[in-house]
Amino acid sequence: MSEISQSKARTIIRKAMAKGREMELKPLAVCVLDSGGHVKAFEREDATSPGRFAVAHGKAYGAVMMGMSGTALRDRAEQQTYFVGALNGLFGGQVVPVPGGVLVRDKKGAVIGAVGVTGDTSENDAACAMAGIEAVGLTGEA
Repeated sequence: MSEISQSKARTIIRKAMAKGREMELKPLAVCVLDSGGHVKAFEREDATSPGRFAVAHGKAYGAVMMGMSGTALRDRAEQQTYFVGALNGLFGGQVVPVPGGVLVRDKKGAVIGAVGVTGDTSENDAACAMAGIEAVGLTGEA
């Protein structure tokens, strides 16, 4: 199974942030995880709040650990509040079930990680994550 390389993780971050600047968004924080939920790379722009690492990580972590996008997790939370609450308990409160947590798939469709972006609206965060993922030739599931 392939994984996200360190080089690709850094490029995802750079391109996601560039998309945020292009869209004139608030400052962003971007976290890239591998398929096991481990941090490959993280960066936050100047003027982001210090808690943004936890939010970006939580968006990506929920996506990779459940194998579904942040949008799908949000929808599941709306339909099955108790399940997602229990899930968050199982994962030590690390899951942030909102858009901006984007699964990353390789060319064969296997999940190889996730990207979490935070700083603007959840939908804008997801758009920036997708831009970064697509820039390295991978497929995102927002």
